[in-house]
Amino acid sequence: MMRKNDYQKLASMVIVLTILLVFQKYTSRSRDPFPDIKFIAGSSIPKNISDFDPNVLDKEQWVKLGFSEKQTSTILKYKEIVGGTFTSKEQLRKCYAISEEKFKELESFLLLPKTSKVNNFKNSNHFEKKEISVSAKFNPDLFTSHDWIKMGFSERQSEAILKYKSYLGGSFVSKEKFKECFIISPENYSKLEPYLLLPLKTPEKFKNSGTYRAEKTTVQYHVFDPNSMNVDGWKALGFSEKQANTIVNYRDRNLRGSFKNLEDIQKCFVISAEKFQELRPYIKLSPMEMKQEKTDFSKIDLNAITFKQLIEFGLDEKSAGSMIGFRKKLRGFVNKQQILETYNIDKDLVQKLTSIAPLDASTVPKYSLAEAPEEWLKDHPYFKYSADKIIFYRTTYPDDKKIWKFLKLKPEYEARMRLYVK
Repeated sequence: MMRKNDYQKLASMVIVLTILLVFQKYTSRSRDPFPDIKFIAGSSIPKNISDFDPNVLDKEQWVKLGFSEKQTSTILKYKEIVGGTFTSKEQLRKCYAISEEKFKELESFLLLPKTSKVNNFKNSNHFEKKEISVSAKFNPDLFTSHDWIKMGFSERQSEAILKYKSYLGGSFVSKEKFKECFIISPENYSKLEPYLLLPLKTPEKFKNSGTYRAEKTTVQYHVFDPNSMNVDGWKALGFSEKQANTIVNYRDRNLRGSFKNLEDIQKCFVISAEKFQELRPYIKLSPMEMKQEKTDFSKIDLNAITFKQLIEFGLDEKSAGSMIGFRKKLRGFVNKQQILETYNIDKDLVQKLTSIAPLDASTVPKYSLAEAPEEWLKDHPYFKYSADKIIFYRTTYPDDKKIWKFLKLKPEYEARMRLYVK
């Protein structure tokens, strides 16, 4: 007969054999390997890169930033998964095709907030369930993001509805087209349909591609000097506002105010190879003058002074870029003290400049708190931290005095904001 000790030994052997069999099974079975993400050997971000919005980049432009075609496809697919728009740096950072090292190279150039107040969707088709309420007929073409939110849509859904309207050309055109907006479920459309002030059918003349890629508008090209072109000029050539701003920043900040040759233009990463070939026959670079007249800084408005002129005055690129960047975010300086409060500037040199140059604040936009555009409130450095409260309070109390009272701001914060309130 087997003793108790023998039973224990036998049981131990059985356990060991079982573990070995399980281990062999899991190590020998064929599994689909997780895609190995590798950067192109020696790749790095282009030296000519300027601030950019990753939402406007196409496949070719991501490749210009040093990503492989496979990585680029993954990034664009990830963008679709999160709802079609990167809303923050933190969200973009989670894309597994972008290594931590690569993200750190790009981070300072990304025109995105660090984090997003809106929770990312696990899937672009999963939206927060809310009850939609409507009680009167309305024209959806006139609705703002705030109007859609009041109706019951989330902020993210409201933005998507407005993007869809923009894609259609600025109008929903018909109930038929309105129904095709993927954000609006059949159930919600049934509720809204009786109240829509839109024709039932789409006019025969209306044509679109049926996707979120807007049709290319026909651009009337003409001979132009890229060194004298402002943002509106680049937009007229078919670029979006963000792309146009990137091109101007690249020229003024990276190239110190001018494209020296066609290659400089071609290197700007928001100008695709196809677009460059379209532009090339019309580009006329004026010959650089050997002797440039010195700037009379006593006549240069500080709200109009250029990056190149700041360099001429003696500021380094960092100081000049910071001053121009802060002015752009403010939509213009109201007083000279604001300039001296700019981060990363040579204060002694800038103080000398402000004592010489005049400041014209007559064109700086100012609004009442009750009427200020939401986009302006949320983007302006002085208002963005109170923007949500202002928008909330003014829906019930559209009176500036009451809104100021409810905000309960520190005196120094309120004083800064009042510089831009009419």
